[in-house]
Amino acid sequence: MSHTSPGAKAGRRAFVLRGRFRRFFADLGPGLTTGAADDDPSGISTYSVTGASFGYTPLWTALFSFPLMAAVQIMCARLGMVTGLGLAGVIRVRYPRWILWGACGLLVTANIVNIAADLGGMADVTELLTGVNSLYWTPAYALLLVGLLFWASYRNIARIFKWLTLALFAYIAAAFLSHPDWPAVLRSTLLPRVEWSAAYWATLVGILGTTISPYLFFWQAAQEVEQEVALGRSTVEQRKGASARELRRSRNDVLAGMFFSNLVMYFIILTAAATLHAHGKTSISTARDAAEALRPLAGAGAYWLFSLGLIGAGMLGVPVLAGSCAYAIAEAADWVGSLEVHPPLAHGFYAVIAIAMALGLGLDFAGLDAVKMLFWAAVLNGALAPPLLILVVLLTSRADVMGERRNGMLLRWLGWTCAVVMLIATAIMFVTAYIG
Repeated sequence: MSHTSPGAKAGRRAFVLRGRFRRFFADLGPGLTTGAADDDPSGISTYSVTGASFGYTPLWTALFSFPLMAAVQIMCARLGMVTGLGLAGVIRVRYPRWILWGACGLLVTANIVNIAADLGGMADVTELLTGVNSLYWTPAYALLLVGLLFWASYRNIARIFKWLTLALFAYIAAAFLSHPDWPAVLRSTLLPRVEWSAAYWATLVGILGTTISPYLFFWQAAQEVEQEVALGRSTVEQRKGASARELRRSRNDVLAGMFFSNLVMYFIILTAAATLHAHGKTSISTARDAAEALRPLAGAGAYWLFSLGLIGAGMLGVPVLAGSCAYAIAEAADWVGSLEVHPPLAHGFYAVIAIAMALGLGLDFAGLDAVKMLFWAAVLNGALAPPLLILVVLLTSRADVMGERRNGMLLRWLGWTCAVVMLIATAIMFVTAYIG
């Protein structure tokens, strides 16, 4: 009878765990990159302003928003997988043209402001690190990212995006370097508290807008379609339908991506609260301010992690913003639209990418304050999201669209709750601003 040593058993267990982790990471795709793209420079600035202004108080929003954003993104993923079309493509088939182009108009408006804010934020932080004027960095980043979207295949872009998500771990590390008050952190995480002020409600709408953003709805559905195109399923008929196993794998991917997104959000708020708010620095307006303030309060390590994390987040977020514009317009106009197709064969799709990036760049050079745009881009997303949320819930609940894969009661309930919460928060923001 053979006996296996404890060391051999431990080695075998470690080997099995490594294998499971590799398989899990390999299965992650659109859900992970969509969740990570949610933490773009606009989001990072919003979370930094939140923590600096209100301390640990808003930490509960990370737990509250997770099931809502996960439900919405699962619906978008299922829509793309079951119908073989992106969100705008399904709206084109099922609704009048005014609804279709109204939805696309809301998306493009929010995205162009967001692109401008993100490019400006990346350039500001790079100037902080290098001393080179941000006016040079803004077009440099725009050209680099347009080149990536034009000349890299979808497979390569998806691989690059997946690895770029690792940059966001910098914010988790920065949080631990800031030495937070952990009992206060726990209380604020588990016991929600709301303030009746214009600033608080604008911040809350900004948090909801940057976690549950319109561009993520379009990007998620489009990426599920791209996955199918990359497998050689070039027609809608070939892409239609999804097995229970495929839907389960997509759900796990989305849940992992949204959990990661909210985890990063949580630790950015925590870092700003533990350093800036705790030392009376409550009036910052951007992530650059947060990074500069971190150096004397939490050390050079936190400063560098915070700054480099923002640049990495922008490298992921800006292409998603421009790409989701292109997917929406191409699907609405019934053009060829795919990152798997070379630019000469999908000139309309790639033209939208270039124009969206150029308009965002134009806003930066028009003298608009990129610092303020970073926060207000998130607020704009929060105000524009509810109409698109209603469309997503309606479409994914229809039997003639989804068949037997239509929303169950839980997804429908979470989707409608999300839309109502965002509508109420936006309404209260305007009321408190008027009263104030």
